[in-house]
Formats: sequence, C-alpha cells, structure tokens
Amino acid sequence: MSYPPYPNQGPGVPYAPPPDHPRAMLSLILGIVTIAIGCPPIAPFAWFIGRRTVREIDASGGTLGGRSQAMVGYVIGMVVSIITIVAVVVVGIIAIIAATTSTTT
Repeated sequence: MSYPPYPNQGPGVPYAPPPDHPRAMLSLILGIVTIAIGCPPIAPFAWFIGRRTVREIDASGGTLGGRSQAMVGYVIGMVVSIITIVAVVVVGIIAIIAATTSTTT
C-alpha cells in the first residue's frame, strides 16, 4: 500500500499547530476543579462551556486547536452532573421511603 507524498512546503516553512481556543483550558480547569474539590455545582458549567467550545473548534475548520482539552472538560462535567442528579434522586427516594415507613414504638 502506498501513501501519497507529502505536499512540498518549501524550505524553511515549519509546521505550527493552530492556537488553542481561549475557553478550551477553562473547560478543562472547571472539570478538574469539580473532581478535585468535590464541588458538583461547577460541573454543569464545565459541561456547557466544554460542549460549546468543541462545537466552535469543529466549526473553525482547523484554525483553532484545544479540542481534546475542551472535550475532557465536557465529559467530566457531563459525568459528574449525571452522577449528582442520580444521587439526589436516590437520596430523595430513600428519604420518602424512610418517612413513610417510620416505626412507632
């Protein structure tokens, strides 16, 4: 199997990766802070900012980088948000069951 040759970039033309999206690192930091300090209320912000940033990077046509940073923040925010919602629902159900089945002596 042969591959097509690389295009001739000419001498002295180094490849430079595109600059990262300004909010890519913010999404990652919010996701990490959500886990590091155990603050689930921050998770939806990481989820929202990360998803929006990934969409903007995809729409940029390769002129913006930082997609993996934004994606990690997005995934962490989404997972922590879903776990928090499930935990609140389970605790609520347990509290309702405990309140309705209280024993009197």
